[in-house]
Amino acid sequence: MTERTVMRAAVVRTYGGPEAIEIPEVPRPEPGPGQVRIRVAAATVNPVDLLTRAGTLVAAGRMAPRAQTGLGWDVAGVVDATGPGGVRGFRPGDPVIGLRDLLDVSLGTYAEYVVLDATAVAPAPEGVPAAAAATLPLNGLTAWQSLDALDLPSGATLLVTGAAGAAGGFAVELAALRGLRVAAVAGAADEKLVRGLGAEWFIARDAPDLAAAVRALVPGGVAGALDAAGAGLPALAAVRNAGAFVAVAADAPVGLRGIRSANHWISADGTALAQLSALAAAGRLTLRVADTLPLDQAQEAHRRLAVGGLRGRLVLTP
Repeated sequence: MTERTVMRAAVVRTYGGPEAIEIPEVPRPEPGPGQVRIRVAAATVNPVDLLTRAGTLVAAGRMAPRAQTGLGWDVAGVVDATGPGGVRGFRPGDPVIGLRDLLDVSLGTYAEYVVLDATAVAPAPEGVPAAAAATLPLNGLTAWQSLDALDLPSGATLLVTGAAGAAGGFAVELAALRGLRVAAVAGAADEKLVRGLGAEWFIARDAPDLAAAVRALVPGGVAGALDAAGAGLPALAAVRNAGAFVAVAADAPVGLRGIRSANHWISADGTALAQLSALAAAGRLTLRVADTLPLDQAQEAHRRLAVGGLRGRLVLTP
């Protein structure tokens, strides 16, 4: 039997609403040196995919327009092939997770196969279903790397906005594992959830004065803030002098009062991803799947994510 050399993939050829997503047959990608091809079992739907599909990132100058744009960053699956000469640490048949961190590509992880650099891939968490494992790379690494950028010592206080969201939830758990004391901002209905993730203090996101609410709980302000909800200046005002602030959902405000203020932009890191995978396998990270849908329903997944209100991620399965 002749080997199949085409695959289905969700792509955008004209930017627009969910209806702009097409699922044509395209040539199956071939791995180059230092790369692996993954047979996709699950791919997560993230807000950045909606921005990509709509052309928002092109308009903002963060990616170039192209005739065909791929969708999807996270993947869980099985190594199908390696590049010429093989790849150290990975063989065909290995269950893996990985992250595609290039914006400007013609194919993403919403596909039957994806090719990634081996340095962007890690062993899948043992005993974890593929749909749940696929929710880890983008948001888990965002939280991990943002905490690294804040560089707070064990015992320090940290404000996390968007604490019930995907990146924010991982940030709360990882911060608690690092010995940080977390003040979490989320919707009032999510207080039990974020406290279960490890938050010591809770602030409702509709509090009339976020900084005052935080400072009432943590006199003098928190040592750092991880802004996963785009709170901006109100969150910065909750940070003590000479503290640290990292934004992941919007542009970081100018650092005032000696505060280190920066944006964090994700970078694929197989070594860190392997550590996250081990934590997930040990049950120390909460992987939340709102629903799984077949690849053919990528348009519907985008519509549902745009409506909001989900706890956990939507995941596509080829």
